[in-house]
Amino acid sequence: MKVIVTGATGMVGKGVLLECLDHESVEKVLVIGRNPVDITHPKLEELIHNDFSDFSTVKGQLAGYDACFLCMGISSVGMKEDDFKKITYDFTLSLARELFPLNPEMTITYVSGEGTDSSEKGKVMWARVKGKTENDLIKLGFKQAFMFRPGLIIPLRGIKSRTKAYQFIYDYFMWLVRLVKALAPNAVVNTTQVGKAMIKAVLFGYNSVIIKPKDIIQLAEK
Repeated sequence: MKVIVTGATGMVGKGVLLECLDHESVEKVLVIGRNPVDITHPKLEELIHNDFSDFSTVKGQLAGYDACFLCMGISSVGMKEDDFKKITYDFTLSLARELFPLNPEMTITYVSGEGTDSSEKGKVMWARVKGKTENDLIKLGFKQAFMFRPGLIIPLRGIKSRTKAYQFIYDYFMWLVRLVKALAPNAVVNTTQVGKAMIKAVLFGYNSVIIKPKDIIQLAEK
């Protein structure tokens, strides 16, 4: 299959990209981003695009794909709702709306988060915005749409988080993350599992649109 990956310079997106490059069922990976990923691979093609509010100018390069792994995201810490919504919702839906007419049989996966608010009415800003993003992606009508809600994520394969606060935790408190994993195995996933789970969701489907940590682990092991 041919897949598109966004957010490939981030922690989750890079994990997904590496698994796609390794997987025998993936023959081509198109990475869309503002900056290069600094990886060379025969399967990899990059589309450097600066205006994520408008993908119409590059739609000629977006046809013929079987899946899109939407891993683009940003921490909401210190952000106003309008700014967070622009990056989280507007940019994501801008690409998805361009992809659907070109690839109606496509499967999309979106990296959301544990605690996302599907009602869109809760008090937590990021959860409302993520909830609206999930809901509107599902409504677009793709063949399959899966909303991934990982909780704690352990980065593997040398991957670093671009969010300084998160990387600080990984650098100095990984023992605590691993303790949580030991006490609650289904509450923590790693970047490899997320990547494998996305690929398996495309290949085999799943019985739930909302993919929680336990589901990620189950899918990755299929």
